[in-house]
Amino acid sequence: MVAEAQRLEKAVKADGDLKLVAYFMAGHPSKKRSIDVGKRLAATGIAALEIGIPHSDPLADGPVIQKAGQEALAHGMTVAGALEVAAAVATEGIPIVLMTYINPVLSYDPRKFAAEAAQAGVAGVIVPDLPIEEAEPVAGWLRAASLDTVFMVAPTTPPDRIEAIASHSSGFVYCVTVTGITGARKELPEGVPELLAEVKKRTALPVAAGFGISRQEHLKALRGKLDAAVVGSAIVDEIERAGDGVSLVRELLKACGAGR
Repeated sequence: MVAEAQRLEKAVKADGDLKLVAYFMAGHPSKKRSIDVGKRLAATGIAALEIGIPHSDPLADGPVIQKAGQEALAHGMTVAGALEVAAAVATEGIPIVLMTYINPVLSYDPRKFAAEAAQAGVAGVIVPDLPIEEAEPVAGWLRAASLDTVFMVAPTTPPDRIEAIASHSSGFVYCVTVTGITGARKELPEGVPELLAEVKKRTALPVAAGFGISRQEHLKALRGKLDAAVVGSAIVDEIERAGDGVSLVRELLKACGAGR
């Protein structure tokens, strides 16, 4: 099963609403449970699912997601195992985006990773520590397998670089709302609307924002300013507490104008 071109882009493009992308960590708290959670989240009405591949040195992850990754690794989760989790959840028909770091991809072999991710039904890949200047040949192997390459823009990214990052991206452009690591926060930082407007000016792709988004009021504040919001730490925290994040996601969807 090869990912259909533009499937991810179409899924996260706002249509008078705000799309929601939910994140969970493959193998947290166990492989079987993460597949079960993924399938339940897929059925809530979200636009796409982001699945984290655990890594021992996760530079962009806050404490909640770091802990989930450590637990997943301790229970034997691997890149191959994460691809199996993605394949199992992809059967629900929702676009899957893998969030990984460059070292696990290089260790696994980028060509093999790209081919197996596409075979698993994955739609796109995010590699936070892969700058566009060093993206080849890895990004090329991903594109050759019909996988979208999603690059990140930060609040500190200058306008000309935003344009370059957007031009290297497909599927969507990921805006990091904070300078730093992931994690649920009470309020969105100042300057987020300006950052989103700057990115929207420079790309025809959907624009998604993540890092620190966890509340209905965050989503209400973002509606009309971008296409999609990514919620991660708040969901992972619920999974850590033996929940599945479904009730939280349903509540958040109400603020997106897409609740069921």
